[in-house]
Amino acid sequence: MTNDRVFKMKVSDVYPLLIQKVERKGKTKMDVDIVTQWLTGYDAEGLQSQLDNGASYEQFFAEAPQINPNADKVTGVICGHRVELISDPLMQNIRRLDKLVDEVAKGRAMEKILRK
Repeated sequence: MTNDRVFKMKVSDVYPLLIQKVERKGKTKMDVDIVTQWLTGYDAEGLQSQLDNGASYEQFFAEAPQINPNADKVTGVICGHRVELISDPLMQNIRRLDKLVDEVAKGRAMEKILRK
């Protein structure tokens, strides 16, 4: 899949899949919301608005209030790619979100996931 296709994907189409992933491991939608809000700076209302409006990943991250200053501490491999080595900033943020959700699903402590 090309980057452009990923960038145009609606977050509202992907978000339920992220929630399903964590729910299969006994976690909740709230956990996905927490890591998403931590990464992007959206509050609950802003996040829901983006989902309701069918924002693409490109729009979602472009309109994010503030990418967390500690986002660069999200490292490791997701989908066969090392997050910290991804050169495109948008793709890097998409993979960071994937990585955070993956850590939730694996049962990692929220304090460690949020990299304070």
